[in-house]
Amino acid sequence: MSYEEAAAVPVGGLNALRFLRKGNIQSGQKVLINGAGGSIGTIAVQLAKSFDAEVTAVDSTRKLDMLRSIGADQVIDYTQEDFTKNEQRYDLILDVAAYRSIFDYKRALSPKGIYVMVGGSMARIFQAMFLGPWISMTGSKKMGILAAKPNKDLAFLKELLEASKVVPVIDRRYTLSEVPEALRYFGEGHAKGKVVITV
Repeated sequence: MSYEEAAAVPVGGLNALRFLRKGNIQSGQKVLINGAGGSIGTIAVQLAKSFDAEVTAVDSTRKLDMLRSIGADQVIDYTQEDFTKNEQRYDLILDVAAYRSIFDYKRALSPKGIYVMVGGSMARIFQAMFLGPWISMTGSKKMGILAAKPNKDLAFLKELLEASKVVPVIDRRYTLSEVPEALRYFGEGHAKGKVVITV
């Protein structure tokens, strides 16, 4: 791997792996990753496939081909379709974007499904923190922000990288002098995978 590829893995990869594990990912499950085209999402898609899950990736139109190329079984363009309103139900929803009400996500879960929020707006984070535990106690679905503890996940990721089961997705590379431009681009929220700085 190049230094840039190696740099693109640890933060997004470790978060993706930890939160998929906290969501109790299992072989054969239907997994939806909302915000699948970013740094956490692109690795989460590949990791979920390595666990033999059926993966649906949700993101914008311009990221769908890339998501198919890294293994997504189905893709949903959020500008054209609301996955919380179709008839499909998911065993695990990993939510990197979190722009809907927690009750919308609840509707998209299978009867014993698990919803894991990874990121999103402060309003959605507070909603998941306060309503998620209540929803979890009043039914079989589990919802909320699930904390993950560090462990030996980096060694596990290394094995998947060496076996080419996970490949970092790098949208753009910037030089150190271009950091302000890189931050502006990243802040727009449209990067496909990672934005890296070449030193």
